[in-house]
Amino acid sequence: MKKWMVFLGVLFLLAGNVAWAEVVVGEAMVTTEVVNRNPVDVIESYSAQAGKLFCFTRIDGAPEDTFVTHIWYWGDKEMAQVDLAVRSSRWRTYSSKNILPEWKGQWRVDVLDAQGKLLKSLPFSLI
Repeated sequence: MKKWMVFLGVLFLLAGNVAWAEVVVGEAMVTTEVVNRNPVDVIESYSAQAGKLFCFTRIDGAPEDTFVTHIWYWGDKEMAQVDLAVRSSRWRTYSSKNILPEWKGQWRVDVLDAQGKLLKSLPFSLI
């Protein structure tokens, strides 16, 4: 009987840990390219002539299939919103944004979880 109670206690603790599992951003960056699901560089300031930029995100801790959202902002103006599937507890994904040369200034990409909670904000500028 005592072994049974210990087993139930351990099972209860494990179930509690799963319930408290939290999706976190393990790695995130704005980059000029993603090759083989990996960013090639990290930018904080870049030419507005870039044509296209990417936001790479590694998500850790997802207890089940879920999604994250990348929201691209130019100043305070939302320019794109992309929902991205997360299919395991360690998942790499990315979105891209075509950039026009006249879109110089401050940018950011916000990474949100499925409930809309801000996980990470990645500021960068286009010059």
